[in-house]
Amino acid sequence: MSAQTQTQSHPDSNLTLVEKVESPQARAQRLSVGVLVTLLGVILLFMAFTTNETGRIALSDALADVKLPTIEVPGLATVLVASLLVLGAGIGYLTGRIHGRLRTALAVIAGVGVLVGFLVWAAASSNLPFTLTSQLNLTLEYATPLFFGVLGGVLAERAGVVNIAIEGMFLTSAFAASLTYSITKSFIAALIAAAIAGLLMAGVLALFTLRYLVDHVIIGVVINLLATGLTGFIYQQLVAKNPSEYSSVTPMLPLSIPGLRDIPFLGPILFSLRPLTYLAFIAVPLVWFLIFRTKWGLRVRSVGEHPHAADTVGINVIWTKASAVLLGGIFAGLGGAYFTIGSVGAFQDNTPTAGYGFIALAAVIMGRWHPILGAFVALFFGFCRALAQTTKLMALPIPGDFIEMLPYLATVIAVAGLVGQVRAPAADGDHFVKTH
Repeated sequence: MSAQTQTQSHPDSNLTLVEKVESPQARAQRLSVGVLVTLLGVILLFMAFTTNETGRIALSDALADVKLPTIEVPGLATVLVASLLVLGAGIGYLTGRIHGRLRTALAVIAGVGVLVGFLVWAAASSNLPFTLTSQLNLTLEYATPLFFGVLGGVLAERAGVVNIAIEGMFLTSAFAASLTYSITKSFIAALIAAAIAGLLMAGVLALFTLRYLVDHVIIGVVINLLATGLTGFIYQQLVAKNPSEYSSVTPMLPLSIPGLRDIPFLGPILFSLRPLTYLAFIAVPLVWFLIFRTKWGLRVRSVGEHPHAADTVGINVIWTKASAVLLGGIFAGLGGAYFTIGSVGAFQDNTPTAGYGFIALAAVIMGRWHPILGAFVALFFGFCRALAQTTKLMALPIPGDFIEMLPYLATVIAVAGLVGQVRAPAADGDHFVKTH
């Protein structure tokens, strides 16, 4: 509980006063978030006085068939207002006098203020416009593997199995997809191979956590190391010796939907995507339906919260947990395929996943173990990652390496700021031993 209630009787009346007492943990969490938001407001306030008079935000690419206008916004005034809103939200957190929905509203105001302030500052600090369509296209591209990773994490952890191994599933699946496509020249075969690779890694996780009762975090780390060593060994022994045969990958091209592709602004963003991105859009609501609208999903949630109670009503706890972990492995495998056949091309030894599995795990936590909320958090991380590419040519007055750090920095800040306010499934990470 983040707060406790105390009741007192007023001496001059029959009224009972109810007072909320903040717990030490909740107070520390509130103060840390308040300090963080206030600090971001101060940084934005400083940045406001380094901008030019106006910033230009382009609503279409330079090569777009339909040219949309470029919006000009006042740099100093906009960033200044954004910084004041963020500062106000931070002070509201620090006072502790705002609760419930008002505190949620403050968080939304702070997030929008930081986002708008930074974008306008970037546009007003460069001679080039900030291209919004490119930013949003790249956001969806970078978020695609995170969508699948979030689904893999949510399914496993809703069943009570901590899934630290998403990174290892990504890595083995990326390699399997690249190698299979190089041999067969078939995207379908490559996707099936990636799904099987993710399934096998998930099988290792399920076997050692459910059958041999190994600590979930430890076996997750072991699987990540196993994936690194296994793919590296096969790459050096097979692929590196004959790259023309085993490292020849042509990535999937964007698939445009006729008619919808021509809608101004939204068309190029939402209806000209790579096939795996469309698949992710289908997979997220599908997993939501499975978890919250089916009997199987009810059983998964029950074994993740109270496995012994589920066992007493006849649910096969081990099989239910295993099925959720294995299904999550298939989705994580599809996410791994995106790093090779989905966007980049041939597998490069131990480099393609770049820590995305751990970002997906952070998105699971921030998304409260919910597939839809987790997908929105994945979009947030994708947006931060896309900023590095969108602003690379804008010659901003900050080092490019710092912008490259944004998605990982955002991961640390977001988890540190929000992890104390969310609750994992009650039996997440616990071992289940059937009692007779």
